[in-house]
Amino acid sequence: MSEGETGQLPLEISPPAAPILETQGLSRYFGGLKAVDGVDFKLSSGDFHSIIGPNGAGKTTFLNLLSGVLKPTQGKVIFKGQDITHLPAHRIAHLGIGRSYQITNVFPNLTVLENVRLAAQALGRDNFKLLTHYQRFDVYIQRAWRVLERVGLAGVGHSLVSSLPHGDKRRLELAMLLAQDNEILLLDEPTAGLATEQVPEFMSLVKEVAASAQNRKTVVLVEHNMSVVMSLSDRISVMHQGRLLAEGTPAEIAANQTVQEAYLGSLYSDLDI
Repeated sequence: MSEGETGQLPLEISPPAAPILETQGLSRYFGGLKAVDGVDFKLSSGDFHSIIGPNGAGKTTFLNLLSGVLKPTQGKVIFKGQDITHLPAHRIAHLGIGRSYQITNVFPNLTVLENVRLAAQALGRDNFKLLTHYQRFDVYIQRAWRVLERVGLAGVGHSLVSSLPHGDKRRLELAMLLAQDNEILLLDEPTAGLATEQVPEFMSLVKEVAASAQNRKTVVLVEHNMSVVMSLSDRISVMHQGRLLAEGTPAEIAANQTVQEAYLGSLYSDLDI
């Protein structure tokens, strides 16, 4: 039936949005070891995307490739349509991709506030003004206080980081990423070292700041805690021996027989998702 007969215009279907970050055939070899082997990965803007897999699957190496800490043997990393494969890590950080590590990466002999202020300043116009008195950088100090309030650390802003319990150091790392206003947060085992009872509260904080209506973040999470992964993720990618084994929603991954055999085993066979 034609447009004239119905009086209606044909529906226009919008093309799917381009991924904010993707890899094409990404590989990293260490001698004969294929730590990451031909991974094609697409990350949608605003998603909370987890990467799981057994030890040695290549998850941390993959994050190191995304953030520029390592350069690939072959393949590409593309951010918002731009090939960033061979950019140094500090340039990738300036583009808006922030990275945390399994081991806390903070300055223990500085205060909590100074750690966050320096993180903000590092990606600002004043990143090389190391001999200028810190009080000249009020804009970064104010940003640091706002972020500390957001993650619940404003009360210890003037405390030395060395005096903080491990859980608060993890909060501080998150605050340092937020102070840089990165579009993408690459989080590598953020619950490592946390007491079991601390994990839900910390990950709820991560989810809350990532999903902020004012400044939504895109998150790539590498995590062994399957309860965290299954409850918070929009999508999950499974790596095994350097390759991408499967990808889908938490429900699809939990029901995937190949994933069950390679990684999850019977852990989630009776999980009602």
